[in-house]
Amino acid sequence: MDVDIVSETENPMLHRTDVTFELVHEDATPSRLQVRDSLAAKLNKDADEVVVRKLDTKFGMRKTVGQAKVYETADNARDVEQNHMLERNKIGDEEADAEAEADAEAEAEEA
Repeated sequence: MDVDIVSETENPMLHRTDVTFELVHEDATPSRLQVRDSLAAKLNKDADEVVVRKLDTKFGMRKTVGQAKVYETADNARDVEQNHMLERNKIGDEEADAEAEADAEAEAEEA
């Protein structure tokens, strides 16, 4: 999965950067958490600081356009974002973080 940043807009009042990105993928559209982790790695941020708001894949295409909000800290994300977006992005959920790390380790062992 290849992530390209299309645009970045600073929003200092909310301590975040609004990011529009494109990603090219070989198989089905990646999950929100996979996209969040890849985007966080590209921006050198912690995964809890990135909230993926929207993913749009046209039928039959291998390219997805998305929007995300990248916060300065995870606390800023929890203060500003709506609860349903925090749940979708597994922010503030310690069990989900541990599960995601276990999944990543299992994938690394398979490769």
